[in-house]
Amino acid sequence: MSVRTPRAAAAVAAATALLTLSACGAADMTKQSSPYANAAGAKTVTLSVQSWVGAQADVAVAKRILEKELGYRVDTVQIDEVPAWDALSQGRVDAIMEDWGHPEQEQRYVKDKKTIVPGGDVGVTGHIGWYVPTYFAKKHPDVTDWKNLNKYAKDFRTPESGGKGQLMDGSPSYVTNDKALVKNLGLDYKVVFAGSEAAQITQIEQFAKQKKPFLTYWYKPQWLFEKVPMTEVKLPAYKEGCDADPAAIKCAYPHTPLQKYLNADFAENGGKAAEFLKRFHWSEADQNEVSLMIADKKMSPEDAAEKWITANEPKWKAWLPR
Repeated sequence: MSVRTPRAAAAVAAATALLTLSACGAADMTKQSSPYANAAGAKTVTLSVQSWVGAQADVAVAKRILEKELGYRVDTVQIDEVPAWDALSQGRVDAIMEDWGHPEQEQRYVKDKKTIVPGGDVGVTGHIGWYVPTYFAKKHPDVTDWKNLNKYAKDFRTPESGGKGQLMDGSPSYVTNDKALVKNLGLDYKVVFAGSEAAQITQIEQFAKQKKPFLTYWYKPQWLFEKVPMTEVKLPAYKEGCDADPAAIKCAYPHTPLQKYLNADFAENGGKAAEFLKRFHWSEADQNEVSLMIADKKMSPEDAAEKWITANEPKWKAWLPR
């Protein structure tokens, strides 16, 4: 989301287990490459897995189709979003299935070095924002304007926020503007990191169960909105270039069509696997359906992907190489 945790898998079975656990974080093994990545002549594909569940849903479905329909062996490696670009450039992974926008990396690897090429839209538009529970917004409609947030700072205090209102973020590895926004907008808030997407979801669900007010960094698409309705707080409108200086940001996050990226060599020589990944394109509803099965119904990514694939054959058949 601009987001997420690193780990490399040494075998498909280990990678599968990792995918299931990825939202809970992992040890830093970023520098280890997959044993299958960029293996000459091998019918294998290595996919980078970001730690948020939407990206896990992308990978789970792509992995099952690559294996069952196209006969590939698929390895997955969990890497934080910025190091994933380095790994992709070096051929340690073949594809990133969901990127929320990294202009510096795009300039370096796509435009300058030409070691990475765009793989097309995922089909989903991502948006990061600040959200309050809808039950609180209904009682206090003016809270949805950032100019009124200081009025409610006392309502959002927690033991971790030190007398200020709490703005809850997820993992410290997420790329966010929140600390700068709090400072530059003069808000009486402290950014507090839950630690991971899973921990943040747990905290949100606990607050909602008790009908407590909270202010949180969150993002769409995300299955949790179906369980805990949340209303976005309107920050100063986003305009092109308003986030150019990270220290001076005073504007909202943009709406970002999420993108896939492929290693340049893989894009040219990856055969049917590369063509399939370029054609992979689904909707926010599709992604949320699989995400909900993984994160809320506690299904394994493989089982969730299999269930979606069984019910949506016309959709994924269109992604297969012609």
